[in-house]
Amino acid sequence: MDSFSSPSTGASPKFSPDDLMDQLKLQLAQAYAEEFLETVRGKCFEKCITKPGSSLSGSESSCISRCIDRYIEATGIIGRALFQQR
Repeated sequence: MDSFSSPSTGASPKFSPDDLMDQLKLQLAQAYAEEFLETVRGKCFEKCITKPGSSLSGSESSCISRCIDRYIEATGIIGRALFQQR
């Protein structure tokens, strides 16, 4: 049973607004981490790793690093833009 499921006794769970906000923040952080990994795996890997092997070449490592940096920067810009619209 997750923290939002009702107990089998039928009583409603008692969560403070802070508890709910903490749970929401945790879920958002997990979703962001999953999205980040998927982007790196899907986009940066395909773009930067032309011949997969047992280790990364210097150029592949630099490409991955730049790709990750650009993704972090882009998500920051988007996040700031969304919060400024409020």
